[in-house]
Amino acid sequence: MFRRWPIALRLATSVLVALAATAVDASTRPSAPRRVISLDGTWQVAEGGVDRVPEAFDHTVVVPGLIDMAKPAFAEVGVKSPKRQAFWYRRTFQVDGAVPGVAILKVNKARYGTKVWLNGQILGLGEYVGCFTPGYFDVTGFLRGDDAENTLVVRVGADRESIPAGMPSGWDFEKFRYYPGIYDSVELILSGFPFIQNVQIVPDVATKTVRAVVEIEAGANDAVATLEAAVTGRDARPAGKPDRTVRPLTARRVEKTEVFVSLPDAHLWTPEDPYLYEMTLSTGGDAVRVRFGMRSFGFDPAAGRALLNGKPYYLRGTNVCIYRFFEDDQRGDKPWRAEWVRRLHRKFKSIGWNSIRYCIGFPPELWYDIADEEGFLIQDEFPIWTLSNDPKKDPKAEYPRTAQIIPQYVGWMRERWNHPCVVIWDGQNESFSDQTGPAIRAVRHLDLSNRPWENGWSEPQSPTDCVESHPYLFIGGFFGGKFFRLSDMPGVSGAPGLNDRQKARRVPIIINEYCWLWLNRDGTPTCLTQKVYESILGPNSTVAQRRSVHARYVAALTEFWRTHREAAGVLQFCGLGYSRAGDRPRPEGGATSDHFTDIESLTFEPLMEEYLKDAFSPVGLMLDFWADSAPAGTRRALPVVAINDLDRLWEGTVRLRVLQGDREVSARSRPCSIAAWGRTETTLETVMPTEPGRYTLSAELVRGSEPPVRSRREVEVK
Repeated sequence: MFRRWPIALRLATSVLVALAATAVDASTRPSAPRRVISLDGTWQVAEGGVDRVPEAFDHTVVVPGLIDMAKPAFAEVGVKSPKRQAFWYRRTFQVDGAVPGVAILKVNKARYGTKVWLNGQILGLGEYVGCFTPGYFDVTGFLRGDDAENTLVVRVGADRESIPAGMPSGWDFEKFRYYPGIYDSVELILSGFPFIQNVQIVPDVATKTVRAVVEIEAGANDAVATLEAAVTGRDARPAGKPDRTVRPLTARRVEKTEVFVSLPDAHLWTPEDPYLYEMTLSTGGDAVRVRFGMRSFGFDPAAGRALLNGKPYYLRGTNVCIYRFFEDDQRGDKPWRAEWVRRLHRKFKSIGWNSIRYCIGFPPELWYDIADEEGFLIQDEFPIWTLSNDPKKDPKAEYPRTAQIIPQYVGWMRERWNHPCVVIWDGQNESFSDQTGPAIRAVRHLDLSNRPWENGWSEPQSPTDCVESHPYLFIGGFFGGKFFRLSDMPGVSGAPGLNDRQKARRVPIIINEYCWLWLNRDGTPTCLTQKVYESILGPNSTVAQRRSVHARYVAALTEFWRTHREAAGVLQFCGLGYSRAGDRPRPEGGATSDHFTDIESLTFEPLMEEYLKDAFSPVGLMLDFWADSAPAGTRRALPVVAINDLDRLWEGTVRLRVLQGDREVSARSRPCSIAAWGRTETTLETVMPTEPGRYTLSAELVRGSEPPVRSRREVEVK
């Protein structure tokens, strides 16, 4: 192992790998007598080698952030450069009063490799090489109290090669720059013994009881811990009956104990009503507050859908590729501004999305707090992406081994398991790996809520898990095959495709990528979609034409996958990523993009926003018509499939309109009712216009004064 300190718990996994456990988790907040001192803010920073602290620190940078935010700027950052091997961060701080028995420095996330000195003394036995999980450093014996000055120095590697070969570093086939830096908060944790090292909250929705499994460490002497637990709800009102337990502790050991609080009037957490509780735990020498939600999540393999709090629940959502956004020219400090992150999640909610895959990497921890509060189900994806399992085929990719993955999975789970928003542990993306499966099996028992796992293109590890499907119908032409047309949809199966490994168990499917029609924010195609748009629109298409195709096709595919009800979730790709038009930094530009036209104001491209809201409406529909053209004056029977994601009956009207621009040419309608979580099919007849031209067929669900939900197809009447 690369780190060890007195306040540590050794966990034995099923493959007999010893792991140094973390000290506290992100969803824990201090309560007196515990203090947490934030060390976020402006730090000095310098570049240099790995062996010697630089003599001069002539730059400054904000923590949390990335090294490209330094002032004055460094040259050649984000790529391997002969200019440096490492970046060195430095700041001073003071501690009021005496140093207590427990003093821990927590670096929430930094890359690539973290080594720490306090007051000239190196902390720990080496560097922490995790890039996505917290590094903890025992500072007792080195920390100065009583307002004396402390000097903290943190060294991070300058590039991905700074950490041992094979360690997960965030390799992404579609990224260009990998900015190092301390990209999450740094804090000093001060407390006494008995010390609460970690808390795992385990809600039981069925019994309306919440269980807290608490790891407590005695100090240098044997002790008796009196652990008290109390729960408050919204507005800090007491909830349930407090619990108390007494536990003898052996010196310098970590012991587990449990407390239970009954919540007879439990208010369940859902994306529609994200109600949060808080549990306060105290040992006398230490105390913490832990936020949690009363919710359960799993899958019904027979029905192929998710269950939230015991009821069917369909996932409608998007993806956030935060590490791609890190290299976006317009990124700035946005990922660390809580108000911007909250506006982003509210923008997503306005589309009708209830779930997000944090794709190929974890955002700063404040994102999870906001997802808890705003109400999203998070598929949390660990950043491993190798495609094949053959380094000869993909020599640039990294191929971590099981023994390297397990400690990172453990740190990830312990950091995140109290968040109600986190409902799926996603072990990797699009990889045929024989290493992630054993790692999942080794650690999954640690999560007492038994969340499902997803294992990319590899075998599901349990009947309770799920698999991902990426039906990129328009990909063929990019690789020299046949260019797909929307008129080819009648030949597409409504069951998303899986490979043989994924079929090893019959588990629910989540479609969390599809389409292959990305446009940069300026409306130009990405390097992956130029040929596709040329096949659809010809070589001289306009921005308006491409945006129209993009919006209409994404909506149509979304309707198709949702209404077939063969997937537990449909998550569009992607809600936030980079946008790299032109030659920034390579002539071919970026591979994917999001749908924003202004990233600061979070303005969606208007046509895409309009179509997405219809396509992701909880009560939605699909006009099952895919032809490019139709003969004038012909009578057509057009199938319409309607679905209801809600837990209650929907009653209204389904109608079919033929439009030329804003002019209604004809309309047909009939009553429509859709059972809770149901699906219904109907057919509406219409006569194609007698006058040739371009028309829109619009199938609509209408109820009272509510805006209609539409499924639209463009057709050339000949």
